[in-house]
Amino acid sequence: MIAAAGEDNSLGKDNDLLWHLPDDFKRFKRLTSGHKIIMGRKTFETFPKPLPNRKHIIITRDKNYTVPYEACTVVHSLEEALDLIDNEDAFIIGGGEIYSQGEKHANVIELTRVHGNFNADTFFPKIDEAIWEVVATEYHPKDEKHKFDFTYITYKRRES
Repeated sequence: MIAAAGEDNSLGKDNDLLWHLPDDFKRFKRLTSGHKIIMGRKTFETFPKPLPNRKHIIITRDKNYTVPYEACTVVHSLEEALDLIDNEDAFIIGGGEIYSQGEKHANVIELTRVHGNFNADTFFPKIDEAIWEVVATEYHPKDEKHKFDFTYITYKRRES
């Protein structure tokens, strides 16, 4: 899974992000390029068009939902989306409900922790430190391009 979330696990409000972090966008692009990305319909609809060099798997309950892009596949459950992943890296990219469903299937969480609390209507699931172990962190202070401090945190699922 890959996400940016506030200290309170806030993700977004009204289908929009709560911050603009160009370096986080670059990291997202670097990590997800060349891979399949799994998302809910609302997350997909926040993009002006499909993200380049990625296969989009869009989950929706709407059996009549279609998109006119070759790079996109529409499915109707997370399990159906996961069936399209064949021994390869893929990323769950949101939104909140898809993250909640997907956590039990994930082996890595790439989280950008935005240092602040935000007025949100969508949240990332609470990370259980008994299940997830921090294996890398990188702090990024606010600057002229970034209104908030943030930290990249890589979690790996603990061996059971």
